[in-house]
Amino acid sequence: MRSEGFATVPVPFVVLTVMLALLPLTACQENRGTLDQIKESGELRVITRNNANTYYIYRGQPMGFEYELAKAFSDALGVELSIKTTDWLDMFEALNKGKGDLVASGVTITAKRDDRVDFSQGYMEVQQQVVVNRDNRQIRELDDLSNATVHVREGTTYQQRLQELNADKNMGIDIVLHQDEPTEELIRKVARGTIDITVADSNIAMLNRRYYPEVRVAFPIQEPQQLGWAVQETSDALLERINEFLTEAKASGLYGDIYERYYGNVHIFDYVDLRKFHQRLQTRLPKFKDMIQTQADKYGFDWKLIAAVIYQESHLNPQARSFTGVKGLMQVTLTTAREMGISNRLDPKQSVAAGVGYLHKIYQRWEEISGFDRMLFSLASYNIGYGHVRDAQKLAKKRDLDPTEWSSLEKTLPLLRIKKYYKDTTFGYARGTEPVRYVNRILTYYDILRKKDV
Repeated sequence: MRSEGFATVPVPFVVLTVMLALLPLTACQENRGTLDQIKESGELRVITRNNANTYYIYRGQPMGFEYELAKAFSDALGVELSIKTTDWLDMFEALNKGKGDLVASGVTITAKRDDRVDFSQGYMEVQQQVVVNRDNRQIRELDDLSNATVHVREGTTYQQRLQELNADKNMGIDIVLHQDEPTEELIRKVARGTIDITVADSNIAMLNRRYYPEVRVAFPIQEPQQLGWAVQETSDALLERINEFLTEAKASGLYGDIYERYYGNVHIFDYVDLRKFHQRLQTRLPKFKDMIQTQADKYGFDWKLIAAVIYQESHLNPQARSFTGVKGLMQVTLTTAREMGISNRLDPKQSVAAGVGYLHKIYQRWEEISGFDRMLFSLASYNIGYGHVRDAQKLAKKRDLDPTEWSSLEKTLPLLRIKKYYKDTTFGYARGTEPVRYVNRILTYYDILRKKDV
């Protein structure tokens, strides 16, 4: 019996031996987190959340403020970025179990959290804001929260602050906790009137009133705080490198560029305009959606960006006319109509075909501009003319600004209205503030469209 039994042992024994041999390697991989281990593995594992403010997928491409900042950090390290999403309450546990190297998820630095992890230097200042529906006139200041019902996600600094107000000021706030429900979703519920009050960090609150113009950012309930990345308490070298990167990113303008892409102009809020925009996405856009998609696909453009351009040009009104003589959905000039071979600028299909085709011709001329900035240069050219944008580039060079970056042209285009600057340019005077405003409005509309199912 023993002999037979022994004869049957080798297969499982070998498997068990291999498994045991692999265990230390697996444990090492799972619990790595030092800077040297990250570089050796060639991978930076970032724990984050899947939402509009941190990380999401759009047209098959990863996006989000935290994603782009983390991607820039992985590039600086010369390693690949690996994104790992988890529930809000599980992020620090996942980090400390070695399932990721750092947490980058818009996390506020607090003393309580600092007991569990180590934080980087702060990279964004935020302030907790009360968010209510615009029709809510009862909630105007902090004292109005007494005995009110406030909905927040469980495990947030919002919950902690509300509990402090109850303890310190005896406010009797009824705190309703939502498990792992994004703050954006609670803001949506406020807009719809499903709940009355929530709390959000200022960057989230300001951004989301674009998507839900029916909400009002009422007042702060906390002093300004900082967002930071978190690492394990044993990851000193990694933490030092993160702080170096954040300092360098702010000094070089890299951080500012990423910030502008996601939070630029969030403080500019035109309720009437945005409310009309949301309405017309339902009443006007469906009539032209197919033709916009067709023309956008023809040139490899995102149709939602083209829709944002059309809205900025005509508010999706095919009969729109300007005092300057431009007409139609894309406000095509007579010269452009002839160049693009259309006969009726008020015909929606012809207008979209001519406008998108002409934008593509401009886009081709900016081949030296990389990334999304190439589209921004093209849009500015569509608005004010290619030559004036070239003039703004020359001004940027004179001011030691990078002429291939849109952030530089935001500074120099407005100078074209001032004689001492435009007198030495090729194309002379231009209302240079208009293309900057034009591009920024398009980006606001585009941001909304990307988040909406239209």
